[in-house]
Order: sequence, then C-alpha cells, then structure tokens
Amino acid sequence: MSKIRITKEFTFETGHALYGYDGKCRNVHGHSYKLAVTVIGSPIDEVGHVKHGMVIDFTDLKKIIKEEIVEPFDHATVFNKNTPHVELAKELSDRGHDVILVDYQPTSEMMIIDFADKIQKRLPDNILLHCLRLRETETSYAEWHAADQ
Repeated sequence: MSKIRITKEFTFETGHALYGYDGKCRNVHGHSYKLAVTVIGSPIDEVGHVKHGMVIDFTDLKKIIKEEIVEPFDHATVFNKNTPHVELAKELSDRGHDVILVDYQPTSEMMIIDFADKIQKRLPDNILLHCLRLRETETSYAEWHAADQ
C-alpha cells in the first residue's frame, strides 16, 4: 500500500525570553507560532472500518497536538529553568500567569525538538512523524525532519 503524508496546522501564542542572548530576544516577548505537523502512513485498507481510506483521522491528530502542544503553550511564557529566569517565572506564576519551565533555551529550534519528542510518544505505532515546521514569524521558522535524526 502506498505511503501518504498528511499535514495539520495549528496556531498558538507563546511568550519567552532567551537568557544570555546578545539581542532583543533576551527580553520577555511573544510570538504567534504556527506549527505544521506532517505524519506518514498507509491509508487503512479495511473495508467497513470507520476510518477506511485514512492514514489517521485529522481529528485524532488534532487531539494529540492540542493536548501536548497547543493547550499547554498557548498564552503561556516559557523559560529555561536552569537560568535566573526561574525567579521571574516564579513571580509570574505566583501572580496567576501560565508559565512553562523547560530544561533548554526556548528557541524555536529547541522547542521543535521537544515537540517532536512529545508527538512521537503519542502517535499510533503504524503512523510515523515525518516532519514539523514551527513558524515563529512570517519570515522565520525551524524544521524537524525524521530523516535527519
């Protein structure tokens, strides 16, 4: 059976700051992220199966991405927990703000690696994560490809 790639796109708003960075992104700021998730698999060939002809139901893929990425990251601020930003994170959290502490510098490059790991753990065995594209601005994005790993 043929292998088919399907892609679902998501948007979310997230703030971050890059500790130790020598440019403007050292300041707390936010982005309207756009995440494209592409998976690969063979369409279900079982006649009478409710998902006959689908690689994966877009609704099922959406559920995974919403739970792992969109819901936690949307309108949250991400900080590297191994930097003094942890103090700012605590202050914001104490004031009721959504904060995510990660063990990496929260660049698009590092976030996409984290996202790939989270998504791969949730996909059915017969579906492979093919690639991710995380667009930080209209002109800047990071890509993750399974073939490069």
